[in-house]
Amino acid sequence: MGQRIHFVVDPQGWCCMGLIILVWLYNTVFIPKVILFPHYEEGNISVVAVLCYYFCSLFCIGSLLRASVADPGKLPENPKIPIKEREYWELCNKCNMMRPKRSHHCSRCGHCVRRMDHHCPWINNCVGEDNHWLFLQLCFYTQILSSYTLILDFCHYYYFLPLKKENWDVFIFRHELALLRISAFMGLIILGGISRLFYTQLMGIFTDTTGIEKMSNCCEDVSRPRKPWQQTFSEVFGTHWKILWFIPFRQRQPLRVPYHFANHV
Repeated sequence: MGQRIHFVVDPQGWCCMGLIILVWLYNTVFIPKVILFPHYEEGNISVVAVLCYYFCSLFCIGSLLRASVADPGKLPENPKIPIKEREYWELCNKCNMMRPKRSHHCSRCGHCVRRMDHHCPWINNCVGEDNHWLFLQLCFYTQILSSYTLILDFCHYYYFLPLKKENWDVFIFRHELALLRISAFMGLIILGGISRLFYTQLMGIFTDTTGIEKMSNCCEDVSRPRKPWQQTFSEVFGTHWKILWFIPFRQRQPLRVPYHFANHV
Protein backbone atom coordinates (compact mmCIF):
# COMPACT_ATOMS: atom_id res chain seq x y z
CA MET A 1 0.00 0.00 0.00
CA GLY A 2 2.69 2.43 -0.99
CA GLN A 3 5.15 1.44 1.74
CA ARG A 4 8.45 -0.34 1.44
CA ILE A 5 8.53 -3.90 2.76
CA HIS A 6 10.82 -4.28 5.75
CA PHE A 7 11.63 -7.81 6.93
CA VAL A 8 13.70 -8.49 10.05
CA VAL A 9 15.49 -11.85 10.29
CA ASP A 10 15.10 -12.59 14.00
CA PRO A 11 13.97 -16.06 15.23
CA GLN A 12 12.95 -14.63 18.60
CA GLY A 13 10.75 -12.06 16.89
CA TRP A 14 9.22 -14.75 14.69
CA CYS A 15 8.28 -16.77 17.78
CA CYS A 16 6.72 -13.76 19.52
CA MET A 17 4.76 -12.72 16.45
CA GLY A 18 3.70 -16.32 15.79
CA LEU A 19 2.33 -16.54 19.33
CA ILE A 20 0.27 -13.39 18.80
CA ILE A 21 -1.14 -14.76 15.53
CA LEU A 22 -2.06 -18.06 17.23
CA VAL A 23 -3.95 -16.22 19.99
CA TRP A 24 -5.75 -14.12 17.37
CA LEU A 25 -6.57 -17.21 15.30
CA TYR A 26 -7.84 -19.09 18.38
CA ASN A 27 -10.33 -16.37 19.30
CA THR A 28 -11.33 -15.68 15.71
CA VAL A 29 -12.22 -19.35 15.13
CA PHE A 30 -13.63 -20.60 18.44
CA ILE A 31 -15.47 -17.56 19.82
CA PRO A 32 -17.79 -17.22 16.79
CA LYS A 33 -18.33 -20.99 16.69
CA VAL A 34 -19.07 -21.34 20.41
CA ILE A 35 -20.90 -18.07 21.12
CA LEU A 36 -21.70 -15.82 18.17
CA PHE A 37 -23.12 -18.22 15.58
CA PRO A 38 -25.22 -20.41 17.97
CA HIS A 39 -26.76 -17.41 19.73
CA TYR A 40 -27.32 -15.62 16.43
CA GLU A 41 -29.21 -18.64 15.05
CA GLU A 42 -31.48 -18.66 18.11
CA GLY A 43 -32.06 -14.90 18.01
CA ASN A 44 -30.17 -13.94 21.17
CA ILE A 45 -27.82 -11.54 19.34
CA SER A 46 -28.08 -9.57 16.11
CA VAL A 47 -26.00 -9.80 12.98
CA VAL A 48 -24.44 -6.44 13.92
CA ALA A 49 -22.67 -8.06 16.90
CA VAL A 50 -21.24 -10.76 14.63
CA LEU A 51 -20.06 -8.27 12.00
CA CYS A 52 -18.52 -5.97 14.63
CA TYR A 53 -16.49 -8.85 16.03
CA TYR A 54 -15.13 -9.75 12.62
CA PHE A 55 -14.40 -6.11 11.77
CA CYS A 56 -12.41 -5.75 15.01
CA SER A 57 -10.58 -8.98 14.24
CA LEU A 58 -9.81 -7.87 10.67
CA PHE A 59 -8.49 -4.48 11.76
CA CYS A 60 -6.42 -6.10 14.50
CA ILE A 61 -4.65 -8.61 12.23
CA GLY A 62 -4.35 -6.01 9.47
CA SER A 63 -2.53 -3.53 11.70
CA LEU A 64 -0.35 -6.33 13.09
CA LEU A 65 0.81 -7.55 9.68
CA ARG A 66 1.33 -4.06 8.31
CA ALA A 67 3.27 -2.91 11.38
CA SER A 68 5.47 -6.01 11.10
CA VAL A 69 6.46 -5.61 7.46
CA ALA A 70 6.32 -1.81 7.14
CA ASP A 71 9.56 0.13 6.93
CA PRO A 72 9.83 1.91 10.31
CA GLY A 73 11.99 4.67 8.84
CA LYS A 74 15.25 2.97 7.93
CA LEU A 75 17.85 5.41 6.69
CA PRO A 76 19.50 4.70 3.33
CA GLU A 77 23.21 4.00 3.16
CA ASN A 78 24.02 7.27 1.37
CA PRO A 79 21.29 9.73 2.34
CA LYS A 80 21.04 12.98 0.40
CA ILE A 81 21.17 15.78 2.94
CA PRO A 82 19.79 19.16 1.79
CA ILE A 83 22.21 21.99 2.37
CA LYS A 84 19.74 23.89 4.56
CA GLU A 85 19.26 20.87 6.83
CA ARG A 86 22.86 19.75 7.38
CA GLU A 87 23.03 21.37 10.81
CA TYR A 88 20.16 19.13 11.92
CA TRP A 89 21.98 15.91 11.05
CA GLU A 90 24.59 14.07 13.11
CA LEU A 91 26.97 11.13 12.79
CA CYS A 92 25.98 7.79 14.29
CA ASN A 93 28.84 6.39 16.37
CA LYS A 94 27.75 2.79 15.68
CA CYS A 95 27.26 2.61 11.92
CA ASN A 96 29.23 5.78 11.02
CA MET A 97 26.37 7.14 8.93
CA MET A 98 24.73 10.54 8.93
CA ARG A 99 21.25 10.62 10.39
CA PRO A 100 18.65 13.27 11.34
CA LYS A 101 18.36 14.22 14.97
CA ARG A 102 15.87 12.18 17.00
CA SER A 103 17.01 9.07 15.11
CA HIS A 104 18.44 6.05 16.89
CA HIS A 105 20.52 3.02 15.99
CA CYS A 106 18.78 -0.32 16.56
CA SER A 107 21.32 -2.96 17.51
CA ARG A 108 18.89 -5.79 16.75
CA CYS A 109 18.08 -4.58 13.22
CA GLY A 110 21.57 -3.19 12.59
CA HIS A 111 20.64 0.23 11.20
CA CYS A 112 19.39 3.66 12.21
CA VAL A 113 15.67 4.44 12.33
CA ARG A 114 14.13 7.90 12.14
CA ARG A 115 12.38 8.91 15.37
CA MET A 116 12.69 5.39 16.75
CA ASP A 117 10.53 4.66 19.79
CA HIS A 118 11.63 1.09 20.58
CA HIS A 119 12.18 -2.32 19.04
CA CYS A 120 9.13 -4.51 19.60
CA PRO A 121 9.66 -8.29 19.44
CA TRP A 122 5.87 -8.87 19.25
CA ILE A 123 5.79 -7.35 15.76
CA ASN A 124 9.41 -8.36 14.97
CA ASN A 125 10.18 -4.82 13.90
CA CYS A 126 11.23 -1.42 15.16
CA VAL A 127 8.58 1.17 15.98
CA GLY A 128 9.70 4.31 14.20
CA GLU A 129 8.46 7.32 12.30
CA ASP A 130 6.85 5.44 9.41
CA ASN A 131 5.06 2.63 11.29
CA HIS A 132 4.34 4.15 14.70
CA TRP A 133 0.76 4.85 13.62
CA LEU A 134 0.25 1.19 12.75
CA PHE A 135 1.61 0.12 16.14
CA LEU A 136 -0.85 2.45 17.87
CA GLN A 137 -3.70 0.99 15.83
CA LEU A 138 -2.55 -2.51 16.76
CA CYS A 139 -2.66 -1.65 20.47
CA PHE A 140 -6.06 0.02 20.08
CA TYR A 141 -7.78 -2.79 18.17
CA THR A 142 -6.18 -5.48 20.33
CA GLN A 143 -7.76 -3.84 23.39
CA ILE A 144 -11.14 -3.69 21.67
CA LEU A 145 -10.98 -7.30 20.48
CA SER A 146 -9.84 -8.58 23.89
CA SER A 147 -12.56 -6.60 25.70
CA TYR A 148 -15.19 -7.78 23.22
CA THR A 149 -14.09 -11.40 23.71
CA LEU A 150 -14.24 -11.11 27.51
CA ILE A 151 -17.73 -9.58 27.32
CA LEU A 152 -18.93 -12.43 25.10
CA ASP A 153 -17.42 -15.03 27.45
CA PHE A 154 -19.22 -13.42 30.39
CA CYS A 155 -22.55 -12.98 28.60
CA HIS A 156 -22.54 -16.57 27.36
CA TYR A 157 -22.87 -17.89 30.93
CA TYR A 158 -24.53 -15.06 32.85
CA TYR A 159 -26.67 -13.08 30.42
CA PHE A 160 -27.62 -14.91 27.22
CA LEU A 161 -30.46 -17.39 27.26
CA PRO A 162 -29.38 -21.06 27.32
CA LEU A 163 -29.04 -22.62 23.88
CA LYS A 164 -31.95 -24.82 22.92
CA LYS A 165 -29.94 -27.18 20.73
CA GLU A 166 -26.52 -28.66 21.01
CA ASN A 167 -23.66 -27.38 18.93
CA TRP A 168 -23.22 -29.37 15.74
CA ASP A 169 -19.51 -29.80 16.43
CA VAL A 170 -19.10 -32.60 19.02
CA PHE A 171 -15.59 -31.57 20.06
CA ILE A 172 -16.54 -27.95 20.65
CA PHE A 173 -19.72 -28.88 22.50
CA ARG A 174 -17.93 -31.25 24.89
CA HIS A 175 -15.02 -28.89 25.53
CA GLU A 176 -16.97 -25.64 25.54
CA LEU A 177 -16.10 -24.68 29.14
CA ALA A 178 -12.38 -25.35 28.68
CA LEU A 179 -12.27 -23.42 25.40
CA LEU A 180 -13.95 -20.37 26.91
CA ARG A 181 -11.75 -20.45 30.02
CA ILE A 182 -8.66 -20.44 27.83
CA SER A 183 -10.11 -17.57 25.81
CA ALA A 184 -10.90 -15.57 28.95
CA PHE A 185 -7.44 -16.18 30.39
CA MET A 186 -5.71 -15.04 27.22
CA GLY A 187 -8.02 -12.04 26.98
CA LEU A 188 -7.20 -10.87 30.50
CA ILE A 189 -3.45 -11.26 30.02
CA ILE A 190 -3.39 -9.46 26.68
CA LEU A 191 -5.77 -6.71 27.77
CA GLY A 192 -3.71 -5.95 30.86
CA GLY A 193 -0.39 -5.82 29.00
CA ILE A 194 -1.65 -3.92 25.96
CA SER A 195 -3.55 -1.35 28.04
CA ARG A 196 -0.39 -0.38 29.90
CA LEU A 197 1.61 -0.20 26.66
CA PHE A 198 -1.08 1.82 24.89
CA TYR A 199 -1.21 4.32 27.77
CA THR A 200 2.58 4.72 27.61
CA GLN A 201 2.42 5.32 23.86
CA LEU A 202 -0.33 7.91 24.18
CA MET A 203 1.58 9.80 26.87
CA GLY A 204 4.64 9.79 24.62
CA ILE A 205 2.67 11.36 21.77
CA PHE A 206 1.03 13.93 24.05
CA THR A 207 4.47 15.03 25.30
CA ASP A 208 6.13 14.55 21.88
CA THR A 209 8.80 12.21 23.27
CA THR A 210 9.81 8.70 22.24
CA GLY A 211 10.53 5.81 24.55
CA ILE A 212 14.27 6.16 23.94
CA GLU A 213 14.13 9.88 24.72
CA LYS A 214 12.40 9.16 28.00
CA MET A 215 15.09 6.68 28.98
CA SER A 216 17.75 9.22 27.94
CA ASN A 217 16.03 12.01 29.93
CA CYS A 218 15.86 14.09 26.74
CA CYS A 219 12.30 15.04 27.55
CA GLU A 220 13.69 17.37 30.22
CA ASP A 221 14.92 19.71 27.51
CA VAL A 222 12.83 22.80 28.26
CA SER A 223 14.20 24.69 25.25
CA ARG A 224 12.06 22.68 22.84
CA PRO A 225 8.66 24.28 22.15
CA ARG A 226 5.67 22.16 23.13
CA LYS A 227 3.26 21.38 20.30
CA PRO A 228 -0.50 20.87 20.72
CA TRP A 229 -1.62 17.25 20.92
CA GLN A 230 -3.58 17.50 17.65
CA GLN A 231 -0.35 18.38 15.85
CA THR A 232 1.67 15.54 17.39
CA PHE A 233 -1.02 12.98 16.59
CA SER A 234 -1.35 14.30 13.03
CA GLU A 235 2.40 13.94 12.54
CA VAL A 236 2.34 10.34 13.77
CA PHE A 237 -0.68 9.31 11.66
CA GLY A 238 0.29 11.41 8.65
CA THR A 239 -3.04 13.20 8.30
CA HIS A 240 -5.16 15.86 10.00
CA TRP A 241 -8.35 13.88 9.30
CA LYS A 242 -9.05 12.19 12.64
CA ILE A 243 -11.32 9.53 11.12
CA LEU A 244 -8.34 8.24 9.13
CA TRP A 245 -6.38 7.67 12.34
CA PHE A 246 -8.42 4.48 12.86
CA ILE A 247 -7.97 2.96 9.39
CA PRO A 248 -4.91 0.70 8.91
CA PHE A 249 -5.59 -0.04 5.23
CA ARG A 250 -4.29 3.20 3.80
CA GLN A 251 -1.07 4.92 2.81
CA ARG A 252 0.52 7.32 5.28
CA GLN A 253 1.63 10.68 3.94
CA PRO A 254 4.31 12.18 6.22
CA LEU A 255 3.71 15.75 7.30
CA ARG A 256 6.50 18.28 7.12
CA VAL A 257 7.77 18.92 10.66
CA PRO A 258 9.58 22.22 11.40
CA TYR A 259 13.10 21.52 12.55
CA HIS A 260 12.88 23.91 15.47
CA PHE A 261 10.80 21.17 17.12
CA ALA A 262 13.58 18.62 16.66
CA ASN A 263 15.41 17.22 19.63
CA HIS A 264 18.78 15.58 20.03
CA VAL A 265 19.04 11.87 20.90
